[in-house]
Amino acid sequence: MTRLTSYTNDGLVFDVADSGPADGTPVVLLHGFPQNARQWDRLAPFLHERGYRTIAPDQRGYAPGARPRGRYAYRVRALVGDTAALIETLGCGPVHLVGHDWGSIVAWSAAAARPDLVRTLTSVSAPHPMAFLRSLGSSTQALRTGYMLLFQLPVLPEFVLARAFRAAAAPRLRRYAARLSGLDGEQWDRLLREVVDGGALHYGLQWYRAMPIVDPRQARRPVAVPTTHVRGSRDVFMSRRCAELTARYATGPFRAETLDAAHWIPEERPAELAAIIAARAAG
Repeated sequence: MTRLTSYTNDGLVFDVADSGPADGTPVVLLHGFPQNARQWDRLAPFLHERGYRTIAPDQRGYAPGARPRGRYAYRVRALVGDTAALIETLGCGPVHLVGHDWGSIVAWSAAAARPDLVRTLTSVSAPHPMAFLRSLGSSTQALRTGYMLLFQLPVLPEFVLARAFRAAAAPRLRRYAARLSGLDGEQWDRLLREVVDGGALHYGLQWYRAMPIVDPRQARRPVAVPTTHVRGSRDVFMSRRCAELTARYATGPFRAETLDAAHWIPEERPAELAAIIAARAAG
């Protein structure tokens, strides 16, 4: 079987990391902000050991060949279209879909809009979009994600975040940054090199700036495929209420899991998360 190294959609070219047994059952991994497909490097080997093939794309704005201008190009409908195009390019039928953070929002939306392409869904950290919206008025969620309003500003978020990421990668602050985020020094170095210096940060922020361009019908759609939602008990960005409300938008078999982790579960708890993904896929 030929490995997939890239695919196209909307005239854009997306890079893909395709690894593991070539004849294995495919698991598509969608990264979050502010990362790329390398986010899954520590988790993928645990899935390979179980016989799964992993396909991790650099999503819109992160792949150098897929950086359209303007926030409208980064609305959820467009991101779902990219995921659908990837699965159709694979040509192996429906896949097990996994997403973290923003990748989880895309995965929820893809599973709702194109259930013919998704066998199972595992969402990590970020809940169903409607569960997130409902939690804003019934928990501490609005305080936890107030930064999203600041991300609507032009230029300033790029400047502030770039400086913050450089500071976190500095040797004298690495231990504190690791304790706060769950990312170690090597991972901060990679984020700085591939996302900040690689030019993806501005386009990743466009995902946030496209949030007001939302189709309410799309946001409300439930997911019927078998689903597992995974949250970290130490996640400072997502409240427990998000996870509690998520169950209401999964009409098929649903399971909720909590790991002793911060927000970046794929890096902090790769073995445990891989076991959860495999359990959902096998079930």
